[in-house]
Amino acid sequence: GLEELGDVHNRRGTRVRFHPDPQIFGDHMKFDAGRVFRMARSKAYLFGGVEIRWSCEPGVLPEGSEVPDKAVFHFPGGLKDYLQATMGKEFTVTREIFAGKTEKTSGHGSMEWAITWYGGDPQVHSYCNTIPTPEGGTHEAGLRIALTKGLKAYAELTQNKRAAQITTDDVMISAVGMLSVFIREPEFVGQTKDKLATVEAQRLVENALRDPFDHYLADNPNEAAKLLDWVIERAEERLRRRKEKEVNRKTAVRKLRLPGKLADCSQNTAEGAELFIVEGDSAGGSAKQARNRANQAILPLRGKILNVASAGREKLGANQQLADLIQALGCGTRSKYRNEDLRYERIIVMTDADVDGAHIASLLITFFYQEMPELVRGGHLFLAVPPLYKITQGSKSAYARDDNHRAELMQTEFKGKAKVEISRFKGLGEMMPAQLKETTMDPSKRTLLKVLIDEVDFEGTRSAVDDLMGTKPEARFRFIQERAAFAENLDI
Repeated sequence: GLEELGDVHNRRGTRVRFHPDPQIFGDHMKFDAGRVFRMARSKAYLFGGVEIRWSCEPGVLPEGSEVPDKAVFHFPGGLKDYLQATMGKEFTVTREIFAGKTEKTSGHGSMEWAITWYGGDPQVHSYCNTIPTPEGGTHEAGLRIALTKGLKAYAELTQNKRAAQITTDDVMISAVGMLSVFIREPEFVGQTKDKLATVEAQRLVENALRDPFDHYLADNPNEAAKLLDWVIERAEERLRRRKEKEVNRKTAVRKLRLPGKLADCSQNTAEGAELFIVEGDSAGGSAKQARNRANQAILPLRGKILNVASAGREKLGANQQLADLIQALGCGTRSKYRNEDLRYERIIVMTDADVDGAHIASLLITFFYQEMPELVRGGHLFLAVPPLYKITQGSKSAYARDDNHRAELMQTEFKGKAKVEISRFKGLGEMMPAQLKETTMDPSKRTLLKVLIDEVDFEGTRSAVDDLMGTKPEARFRFIQERAAFAENLDI
């Protein structure tokens, strides 16, 4: 039978020990004490009332570490207690934190939040099932919508017409707080689970917060008035900055003598503006008809541009096509480059889906890499991906980027017995403007490839550009010899 041992002095539960398997993690695997410390602390405020005792061997902590060897985490009020402790004596717009909690909702678990506003940058930390979601997601979207709608509704109630201009960004730009949701079978973006993708979460959070936020504002009219005035000030600052940018850009445009072939956009700010660099007047004509005149500009280039990697500075300076491009961008080159003077947010190289188009694109990439590397580093350079084929079956049609995509569409979308017609585009110039817009220029349907510089292997990148685009043909020949065995589906 069972042996009676007497009274148990320690009733704190089960002690669990584990050791990482060296065959999987290696012999030199170490835990990051700071990361484990933060994780343990987060569990304490995510489960209000739980007490977690932290203990760590001092020898494990790196020299100068802010992580203590012993600590006790206990937040009876959950997220609200933690936010109050974090803010301390920091200035806040309202004295009372907007905090609350709901129990099970629509078959899902509880939700808890604590939000206030202060004079610093936004710091909203969100969790799903205690998993941190540093990139936000649908639950944060629900939070933003609920707060914005609540403030606008309160403004209407108090007949404050200045609030008509506020946006979600104005509400959240100085918000600090926490949001924790428990959702059954959550969906995340990617494998790292940094962003929640569950569509239902937005509605659940918005519905859970709307009524409590309305009551919070109505029960604290003085605090609500201060918060509304604060958010309106943020909106007015935003509009003032935008107006200054517009004035600056208009001034810059007046100072610039823009090239005659540039069909510029009507927008006066760089934010959201796009410059499409196209090959030839034919493609340029179609692109001008297909574009959104508000924010899309077109610059046609005649033939293949100068290879700047093998040309001298004098030859580069005398090249009219590159001079037009530099003038249109307005930001200067090399040491005179100024990102704040760049007239467009996205520079999109739009060439035919053939060998000549690829060559022109490579020459332009080389130009930007050598003359405006900061433009590339800033994520402003893109390649358009126009279709090579149009596949039609009856009233149904689709566009294919390449041979592999065409084969995939034939197997998945055009499996019926009806006759299938496949037409190949010879170039962007033969596309109807409506087709060009639908496939290559419409932001909601197009595919863009962002061009970036490999900062990890910067020397390798520079060497590759020098070998492939430079003045030494023997370097290109050696490159081809070393890699010819790995080449597939050559388009020559």
